[in-house]
Amino acid sequence: MIYLESISFPDADREFDFILKEKHTCYDTFYPFQILPRHHLEQLVFEPVTILYGGNGTGKSTVLNIIAEKLGLNRESRFNRSNFYPDYLHLCSVRIREPIPENSSIITSDDVFDYMLNIRSLNEGLDRRREEIFEEYLDAKYSNFRMKSMGDYERLKKVNSARRKTQSQFVRQEMMDNIREYSNGESAFHYFAEKIEEQGLYLLDEPENSLSVERQQELLTFLENSARFFGCQFVISTHSPFILAARGARIYDLDEDPVDVKKWSELGSVRVYYEFFQKHQDEFEED
Repeated sequence: MIYLESISFPDADREFDFILKEKHTCYDTFYPFQILPRHHLEQLVFEPVTILYGGNGTGKSTVLNIIAEKLGLNRESRFNRSNFYPDYLHLCSVRIREPIPENSSIITSDDVFDYMLNIRSLNEGLDRRREEIFEEYLDAKYSNFRMKSMGDYERLKKVNSARRKTQSQFVRQEMMDNIREYSNGESAFHYFAEKIEEQGLYLLDEPENSLSVERQQELLTFLENSARFFGCQFVISTHSPFILAARGARIYDLDEDPVDVKKWSELGSVRVYYEFFQKHQDEFEED
């Protein structure tokens, strides 16, 4: 599915004209101006899966944020939204093939990191509460409690519960299940699986962060299936060779000047991996 067909950015001349008209002297940057013209990036045409590849500072995240702001997509984390964003967005134009679904969003590595921190904080709180319940269990089970008034009824129920149940049964009854079922990588993968719904446009900024090699491959399969069978469109910035290998993806190499479309096997970092393993091929073939 293709919702977003293309986006066009102002070229260097239009950016220069805007900056020349600005009379402000208190700004030392006009971000997001003066980023994309460095590599003559003036237009992106999108497929169901489009990938932005390039080193740090090439503008991958900037492009995703511009698209998200231009389309008004849902987002969680804040980003570097300077005073000149509205002016820049006014100079950009988009072509829409299908209406953008309401559940469409941008998902950044900060979102995933915050999610994992929240799980960790919750787990720490649960651990403290569990220790408290352990103490409550022992106190109730072995106490010499006698009910003296109706005000003691709740205490009586807890004592009877402790005496009928094992420690683990009592704890499970008194608190929610501890959600530490996931490692960091599992939590990150779970986050994507929760946030990505059917029929949506999703911008993913370096989704491989916090994911093991195995989890990156699982995420790739999930994204491919979501695009192929469930009406999703993805625009992804990534360094991961596994995500770069997405079937049918259009890959823009932002390291090139001008920006060029390439096969994943032609990209610089992927070639480095390939040459490294070729160099050590004999070690993999040893009996």
